[in-house]
Amino acid sequence: MQRNGNPRVSVVVPTRNEARNLEVVLPAIAAVRPAVHEVIVVDGNSVDGTIETARRVLPWVRVITQTRKGKGNAMACGFAAVTGDIVVMFDADGSADPAEIPAFVRALIAGADFAKGSRFVRGGGSDDITLLRKSGNAGLNGVANALFGTSYTDLCYGYNAFWIDILPTLDLPDIHAPAPAEGMLWGDGFEIETVLNCRVAAAGLKITEVPSMERERIFGQSNLRTFADGTRVLRTLAAERRRAQHHRSEKVRLEETSRALTPPGGFPAITPEALAVNGSSAAEGARYPLGPSDGSRRGLAFMEEEAS
Repeated sequence: MQRNGNPRVSVVVPTRNEARNLEVVLPAIAAVRPAVHEVIVVDGNSVDGTIETARRVLPWVRVITQTRKGKGNAMACGFAAVTGDIVVMFDADGSADPAEIPAFVRALIAGADFAKGSRFVRGGGSDDITLLRKSGNAGLNGVANALFGTSYTDLCYGYNAFWIDILPTLDLPDIHAPAPAEGMLWGDGFEIETVLNCRVAAAGLKITEVPSMERERIFGQSNLRTFADGTRVLRTLAAERRRAQHHRSEKVRLEETSRALTPPGGFPAITPEALAVNGSSAAEGARYPLGPSDGSRRGLAFMEEEAS
């Protein structure tokens, strides 16, 4: 895949009542050189003037409102609005250093699909993490690395960047889907960072860790809850492991179906049903229905991709 050697960088900043922090954070992002292409603030129904502050301190900022609730949904809404080549995930609380953005971009230009910030590699660090959280993070790293064959040093850190072309692989919840009556859609909450780390690993994408220095939040209080959040990360790892295994099984099944229906030395047999589905006439499609099986439709689509 050909990627731009001089990429446009889009910074996505999820917010909820972060007006005072944005007065510091947004000008600092704007001062980064090379200059970023755009800054997208995704607001979660703030009541402290976050949107007005963002527009005042950075007139060219793009402000959108998330469609449901949760950090994951805010991120997905921001990703969908990106017009650049690279996405940088950036927390609004002032804990991330905008001056590190070029290092993430360099890692991606050098060949990574996903650049993962780490506080625990040489050059990284934290002014904010406690010994308990550091120990818990190390344990969660071990679980993730065992389940996904990775070598992460900092699973639970939200400063990351990636090429926008991998967004379909991340398979985040549709931002236009209605919110459930209770709870949240999977991936809409604070589990988003773990979900992303699991999915890029399961997809076999190239991941590079980038040293990062975490600062203390400037204003306000953190929403982190050490034990509750740690438990949620463990549940996320288990769920994403099951998802990855299911996808691998489905891929194997489709490959076996393709081989079974492919004559020796030839392409898959072309049937009237296949012609009807791929024809331009809706009437022809009705004359030759493929049948009720979703699995059959997926198998046919896979065979067509293999044959093309």
